[in-house]
Formats: sequence, C-alpha cells, structure tokens
Amino acid sequence: MDLHLRGKRVLITGASKGIGAAAAEAFAEEGAHLLLAARSGEALKVLAERLRSAHQIDAATSIIDLRKEEDVARLAKEAADIDILVNNAGDIPGGSIDKIDEPAWRHAWELKVFGYINLTRHIYAQMKGRGGGVIINDIGAAGEKFDANYICGSAGNAALMAFTRALGGKSLADNIRVVGINPGPVGTDRHVTLLKTRAKHQFGDESRYKEFQKSLPLGRPAHAREIGDLMAFLASDRAGYTSGVIYTVDGGISAGWG
Repeated sequence: MDLHLRGKRVLITGASKGIGAAAAEAFAEEGAHLLLAARSGEALKVLAERLRSAHQIDAATSIIDLRKEEDVARLAKEAADIDILVNNAGDIPGGSIDKIDEPAWRHAWELKVFGYINLTRHIYAQMKGRGGGVIINDIGAAGEKFDANYICGSAGNAALMAFTRALGGKSLADNIRVVGINPGPVGTDRHVTLLKTRAKHQFGDESRYKEFQKSLPLGRPAHAREIGDLMAFLASDRAGYTSGVIYTVDGGISAGWG
C-alpha cells in the first residue's frame, strides 16, 4: 500500500530511540523527509545518517529540551515547513502517590504533558497558516487503564487524551488532523527499566523482570515498529477522515485481557 508520504516533511520528538526511532524508520521507508529532535545528540546523529543512507531522504537533527520554552520556540522555527508532527518525547517515572513528590511530578509533566501542548500550539498555528497538516500524539494506555503504581503517567496521559480529542474534534475546520495512539507495553529500553524497577521492589532481583512479560498478550510487549507503522498510516491520506480519536495498541489489555 502506497501511503503517499513521499516528499512529506515530518518532525518527530524523542526520536533518538524506542518508538521515536521506529517511527523515523517507518516514515523514511515511505520516502518522507525527517527532522529528528531529542536531547541525545550522538544517538540522533547516528540514526539520521543511517536513514539518509538507507532511504535517500533528508534527515536533519535538532538537539532540544522540550521543558525549555526557548527550545520549543527554536524547534518550531526549524520546523516551519513540516507537514506532520509526531509528539513522542517523555520520561514519566513509575511510582505510587507516596513515591512521586511534587518536583518529580512537575518535572515529568513539563516534558510530556506541557512539552506536547506547547509544541503543538506553535506547530498548529504554522500548519493552519500553510493550509493543513497532521499531528500525532504518542500518549499511552495508562491514560485509560489507570495504574496507581504509575499514577503520574496515568494522570498525564489522561490529560493528553483529552487534549487530543478536544483539539482534534474541531481541527478539520483548519484542514489539520489530530490523532493519538495509546501504546500498552512496548519493548523499549524504557519498558525494560520500568519492569526492572518493579522486579527489584517485588522480588529483590531486577533480573527477573521478564517474568512480568509472560502474562502479556502473545507473551510479549508490542514491537516499537508496530507503533511506528501505525503512526505512518495515520499520518497518510489513507486516514484522511480520522481526527480527534485515540488508537489503543495494547493487545487487548485495556479491553479486559487477563
């Protein structure tokens, strides 16, 4: 299936690894040009060079911290001509209400919640001025299947779900589509770190983290590329009538698995 993305320009945040890097690969295979943003400069440079060589596309990089308004404004200026924004950066920690203090809570939300919102404010205005675009928010299934041991993430994700639906419910009037994806467990470095923390607390041995994966659908977490491929499809005109909705990709966990 041709997604008609060849020549489109895509900004992906949190692009140096995990879902962000998988999304970059998916868009590059479709012939889209990339602006990859993250805090990790070396990993970003390596990824951009590999994608340029493998797919003969443009792949620029931007080292930014979305917690800083000046970085957000700079990135938006660099992305003045993009057609697609993928909001993906985030590092909300696990923990219950007694484990996550106010500074940790605010630090987490400054990146994922306000980082998404503030960058979208800039990019949406630019897309409206240029005649249209697509915004994809990588959120997380904890926003609908609440987890007291990931309370900061559950609350932040729920806020971003509401943001996506509210903005996307009216955005087609500006020829802009806004959609969200709620991945469940995805086999990224971050996923492994969270499970190791849980295993250390529960078993006293972080190496037993794989025991938590055995009960997942298909006995595994999702592959990052499964999320990246969905992002590419949703960004394409094959999904041209889709806005203001959240796609859950968790193997059925939110629907009652287990």
